[in-house]
Amino acid sequence: MAQYYSEKVMDHFTNPRNVGEMPDADGIGEIGNAKCGDIMKMYIKVKNGRIVDVKFKTFGCGSAIATSSIATEMIKGKTVEQALKLSNKAVVEALDGLPPNKIHCSVLAEQSIKAAIADYYRRQGIDPTPLTGEPIDPEKPICEL
Repeated sequence: MAQYYSEKVMDHFTNPRNVGEMPDADGIGEIGNAKCGDIMKMYIKVKNGRIVDVKFKTFGCGSAIATSSIATEMIKGKTVEQALKLSNKAVVEALDGLPPNKIHCSVLAEQSIKAAIADYYRRQGIDPTPLTGEPIDPEKPICEL
């Protein structure tokens, strides 16, 4: 496996950061589909418009775990608006690349963050669609996006 993955991917897979649940989360997003085998749940804690804590639980391959882990590091401490700008391309670059057949894992990470932020906005009484975009269809596997 290591011959196909960067050292960063292997590090985040074998030593994932920010793993777990957050019972007092301000926003929770779950993205994925059993058809792909990758399901990610992202939890965020927001204070004064800034993500002060983030956790994830991922069911999936090593790439899904690695992208989840690095994405949490990339948004922790950022404003909600900054976190919304995180792209799957930035996740891939931060990991020094992914095999082409694993790029969907970075999309999963990006979309789970957007889903958690959308949930946070809904809990604040704000329509998230203009800010986060249209939600992903849960019936469409992320690996087909």
